[in-house]
Amino acid sequence: METAAFIVWRESVEALLVVGILYAWLRASPAGRRGLPWLWAGVAAGLALAGVLALALLGVASWLGDSAQEWFQAAMAMAACALVVQMVLWMRVHGRGLKTQLESGASAHAATGHWWGLLVLVAIAVAREGSETVVFLYGTILSSSQGGQVAAMLLAGVGGFAAALLTFWLLQLGGRVITWRRFFRVTEVLLLLLAGALLVGATDRLLSLGVLPGLVDPVWDSSALLSTSSGVGKLLADFAGYRDFPALSQLLIWLGYWALVGWLLHRSQPKGTAHAAQRVRASTSTAS
Repeated sequence: METAAFIVWRESVEALLVVGILYAWLRASPAGRRGLPWLWAGVAAGLALAGVLALALLGVASWLGDSAQEWFQAAMAMAACALVVQMVLWMRVHGRGLKTQLESGASAHAATGHWWGLLVLVAIAVAREGSETVVFLYGTILSSSQGGQVAAMLLAGVGGFAAALLTFWLLQLGGRVITWRRFFRVTEVLLLLLAGALLVGATDRLLSLGVLPGLVDPVWDSSALLSTSSGVGKLLADFAGYRDFPALSQLLIWLGYWALVGWLLHRSQPKGTAHAAQRVRASTSTAS
């Protein structure tokens, strides 16, 4: 259930960031205050869209047979993995200019008086975070052996949202211990680890279906040292994709995932940061 709490916490903080930026801007100007009801309507619409997606996923899963459910759950785990990576890359590229973009958009809607645009903007932002949460939770909880623990999952989700409210409040204080930059750096690593675990979970399904050949199965057996059934081993299995007796194909896919992620992160590095690093290396080599 730790993964459910983490997912809800991280996605809720992102949604709160978008809503908080727009709320602060609208409250700051008399013209903007007329858009506050549209802001909250957008939040409600976004949550409703995420709820519809959740019901649709549960409905589709209930109609499928056992074999089809295995395929569907493997596909959802891979989709969740792709969404996590896409979200991390998107925030790396657009995170710094997010506040400016949102405020300029809100300013344009305030100037024209067309608040429907603001409603749609907020609804899309909230629905995006909410739908990602739904897909992540399905990929990590409903497609695992813990799928029947609905009450525990809901409790973990509530705890994650409460933690998100506290985190957002602390981040708004602008302290040195916890800042937006540090928050996104730490959670970025955790999200990428979680995405790797989702991918490994999908390979578990494909191996059981006989679609993915094991090649060498298992490559090793470390269950005596670190079992995935409980304790640290289970935590590593849920958050990083650790397996105590992995198949070789599974291991190769996991290594390929990290190679691809490393390349994508390098490509998404802001140009200014890359140029600054090059200048530092050039000055160092000149001085030597």
